[in-house]
Amino acid sequence: MNSRLFLVFFWNCFVCVSAQSNTEIGSDSLYREDQIYVGVTYNALNNLPTGVSQNSFSTGFNLGVIRDFPINKRRNIAIGLGLGYSVNLFNQNIKIGSSSPSSYTILEGIEYSKNNFSQQLFEVPLELRWRTSNAETYKFWRIYTGVKLGYVIASKSVYEDSSGRETQHGLEGMNSWQYGLTMSVGYNTWNGYIYYGLNPIFDSVSTTTSQPIEMTALKIGLIFYML
Repeated sequence: MNSRLFLVFFWNCFVCVSAQSNTEIGSDSLYREDQIYVGVTYNALNNLPTGVSQNSFSTGFNLGVIRDFPINKRRNIAIGLGLGYSVNLFNQNIKIGSSSPSSYTILEGIEYSKNNFSQQLFEVPLELRWRTSNAETYKFWRIYTGVKLGYVIASKSVYEDSSGRETQHGLEGMNSWQYGLTMSVGYNTWNGYIYYGLNPIFDSVSTTTSQPIEMTALKIGLIFYML
């Protein structure tokens, strides 16, 4: 239900921003840039406990609206504040048990076909933006750097082996708030993107073989901007 409400809200924002951009783009004194974004990422994990590794390919997807606030006369330096949504998958070898509190077991010497956890987040990006654009230029260089705050609205783990499939929703050990540093650099349509998580994905009491789980997210990929 939360995801559906967000999509409705996102569409309304898209319509409003697009309509405003169409009226502003013709004026040097009013134009703004890059107010819609869509991105895809490869998701890695930092600070892995001993014996933990990633396997298979972990992916992410994000989209959102950013309000562009130019802060100089040329309007090529701006502050961006937005609202977004992302989905992230992490394939790795920690099995999350269904007990309460949740148990975390490293899968060593065990045959299995699938093991991952995923999360859906509402996100608030805040960026400092530099670009070589003007009101008539549609192809330009950009460097956007900032922070992103996310709130987990849904989470899930999946484990599958020869005996069957186990699925859990609403992982209690996952931190509700996720935040990190971001940077996107590129020219025209193609822009590299990186997110470096600053806090652990799971809370400090989650342990596996007496080790704290302090894994953080590292997301590397492409991001595309539209007016």
